[in-house]
Amino acid sequence: MIKKIAPFKILLAWMLIGSLLLAQKVTQIKFEGLAHLSPSVALEIADIRVGDQMDNDKINQSILNFFEQGYFKDIWVDRQGGVLIYHFEEKVAIANLQVKGFGSGDEGEELLKGIGIKKGDLYDDARIQHAKKTLMSKLESKGNYDSVVEVTTTPVGKRAVSVVFDVNKGEKIKIKKLNFIGASELSQSDLETDLANQEEDFLGWIPIFNNGEVKVDQLEYDAYRVKETYMKNGYLDAYVSKPLMRVDYSSYTAEVDYQIKEGVQYRVGDVSIAQDVEGINSEDLLSDLLLKKGRVFDITRMRKDMKMIQDAAGNLGYAYAKVSPNMRKNTEQGIVNLQYVIQPGQKVTINDVLISGNDTTKDRVIRRYVYLAPGDQFNATDLKDSKSALGRTGFFEGVDIQSQRVSEDKIDLLVKVKETSTGTISAGGGYGSYEGLMVNASVSDKNIFGSGINSTLGFEISKISKNYNLSFVNPKVWDSMYSLGLSFYKRDYEYIDYTQDQLGGSLNVGREFFRHFYGSVGLGYVDNQSTYNETYNPIGGIDPTFYADQYEKISGFASIRFDNTDDFYMPREGFIASLNAELAQMDGVMKQENLDRGYTEFDNFTKVSARFGAYYGMEDIIDYDLILRFKARYTKIISGDDQYIPIAERLFMGGIGSVRGYDPYSLSPDVLGDRIGGTERASGTIEASIPLSAAAKMRLAAFYDYGVIRTDPVRTETGYIDFDTQSIAGNDIARSSTGVVLEWQSPFGAINLVFAYPIDDEPYDHTATFEFSMGTKF
Repeated sequence: MIKKIAPFKILLAWMLIGSLLLAQKVTQIKFEGLAHLSPSVALEIADIRVGDQMDNDKINQSILNFFEQGYFKDIWVDRQGGVLIYHFEEKVAIANLQVKGFGSGDEGEELLKGIGIKKGDLYDDARIQHAKKTLMSKLESKGNYDSVVEVTTTPVGKRAVSVVFDVNKGEKIKIKKLNFIGASELSQSDLETDLANQEEDFLGWIPIFNNGEVKVDQLEYDAYRVKETYMKNGYLDAYVSKPLMRVDYSSYTAEVDYQIKEGVQYRVGDVSIAQDVEGINSEDLLSDLLLKKGRVFDITRMRKDMKMIQDAAGNLGYAYAKVSPNMRKNTEQGIVNLQYVIQPGQKVTINDVLISGNDTTKDRVIRRYVYLAPGDQFNATDLKDSKSALGRTGFFEGVDIQSQRVSEDKIDLLVKVKETSTGTISAGGGYGSYEGLMVNASVSDKNIFGSGINSTLGFEISKISKNYNLSFVNPKVWDSMYSLGLSFYKRDYEYIDYTQDQLGGSLNVGREFFRHFYGSVGLGYVDNQSTYNETYNPIGGIDPTFYADQYEKISGFASIRFDNTDDFYMPREGFIASLNAELAQMDGVMKQENLDRGYTEFDNFTKVSARFGAYYGMEDIIDYDLILRFKARYTKIISGDDQYIPIAERLFMGGIGSVRGYDPYSLSPDVLGDRIGGTERASGTIEASIPLSAAAKMRLAAFYDYGVIRTDPVRTETGYIDFDTQSIAGNDIARSSTGVVLEWQSPFGAINLVFAYPIDDEPYDHTATFEFSMGTKF
């Protein structure tokens, strides 16, 4: 007999079984296949513990948690009674990443930057495809059309792969013609100046010139650049269409068309400032504006005026002051009236100074040059001066200081630096008929171990000279306002008529005053052993032994310097000025020849020297990165009457740092051809520097040098040779030169290649048409 079971009893049985399963607890958790995570970390991620109830939802969530870590290709879970077993299939690592078919190895490495993956990352199909698309975009931005990128992977062991992007970069498209349709008031050269996509230059194959290759990613922005050019020239209503590029794939050339409606050119009418900020004088601000009534409107100058007004408010603590221009155009008269409205916001103080980008330079070294500290009221001038001070150190290729609001009345300063190489091997030299080939080099580090300490070990060797020097300078001893410097040198120099052998050193202590002023005092020692050249055949009235001096000199130094320039090597604004004095105490054995001439002792003397440099960037005025420079130098030796100043202490002129185009130390007053050195020297330089290639950091500077040197009376066998002692305009030795300098901010330091032409050289002068230097300033 078959006994039937009621349906409700069956349902009751299943409910009982389900409840028993749900009531089961986790007794053990195992992890199989883990490599990147430890079991303890895996337990935290799973968020399931021994003793917890078995819960399918929690198990599924734990699997999702593991996937979010990005390490795993597959995950599954086995359940054996109360034991949970997690099985992991981890992603493989990228052991090698390479680009093939695109230029040299360096070009391929450059192409790989910024694609979103790197060596050591875990292989992920989605990221690889994104990297491939990024590579394609990069190739297109470089003007490569019909490019193809294929990805191949090769196993490296069991847990890694090698990823290769095989690139067929296609063809380069070059711009044959730019058409500005409708443009009549501005020339094509004006409109093309700021464009990323330009016609190929005549010498486009040279890196510093434009090669005409299309940069597709910049095309849409070029229309805005053309519009900007019109706005700089007063055409506020100008319309510029998006560029239409027509490509001829048979020759891989293109024409780019812009449709333009120029409109009316506006001049500036009335200019006013609306504000109620205590401490700001509107009349003072109006007098400093670049855009004044009657001038052609220029949007670039308007933005600079807005920045100047904003900084005026910023100097009073209003870090987030806004300046809005109200522009009222009168099309019929071609006039635009301007009103700048200042909305100051709330005053803020500095909460913290956060520094980044300094892999070598210590934070405390950077903080020395930041003139705003936690608790200070914000000041726009202090912010600008901090950026300039960091630029003057020479430690950084780039400096950026931004503010980040943390509350209504507090901000953080974000100091972002990009370090440059401060440990360099600097080199320089030149060639002249007298010196022959001259080479100098130095091993130096302006920032040893990121401490801000400057050290140099250098030498200079030529056919006639051997010079060695060692120096240490700590500009901020224990992060104070004081500096300490120590130097030693050995110098052998063979002049035409004598050879100078010197050993010396100095110690100086300095202090910073008033942010841009620096003062220092020091002591120096020199042991000089000069000998006349046996082969020297004098043609004048001076016996060769005139040049033979053996003496020791102890000197006291004092100097004051001003420097508010904005960059160490390439300042565009500011001044450098210095005044130095040396009080020298001489001690030595007077040679019989000089005793016979009437001298009784070496003369104690005072040497005074001054330098001045002015730098002015013209971009604000002419919208072109022209830098004007003026440099002047003056030195005078002051001594008693009829006292003897050794030839090694007297002044000479010529070469880089005075009058280029003449051999170093070759210009001097003379007695019938015999160089006797000067006691007073002055020189001046005017330079104009223009950009050649922003990418290569190359500029070209034209210069004019002028220098003059004279001497006090000099006793000879036949009596005194008397020069005009009242001014520097008597029987002077004056020379001038002109030429060009190729200025290059290379990875090895600042390199200057000088091509000079002496203007008024005499037959007996030693000229040098080419010189070069590295790492120099002023």
